[in-house]
Amino acid sequence: MELIINIFLGILGIYFIIGLLFALYFIIKGATKIDPLMQDTKKRVRFLLLPGVIVTWPFLIVKLFKSKTA
Repeated sequence: MELIINIFLGILGIYFIIGLLFALYFIIKGATKIDPLMQDTKKRVRFLLLPGVIVTWPFLIVKLFKSKTA
């Protein structure tokens, strides 16, 4: 049972690290590719999105690659 918990926590940690790295990119540059109105927002407001982006990064990365805005 301990092995299963360690594997689960390891996978969860990797998911969080990848999500954090993606969230930093997304907040700085990627959000404006999906929503052009994000260009006018302040950096502090964008960092409010950080927890949500960390959790939903697989969906946002797909949406970011499908976006037509350069």
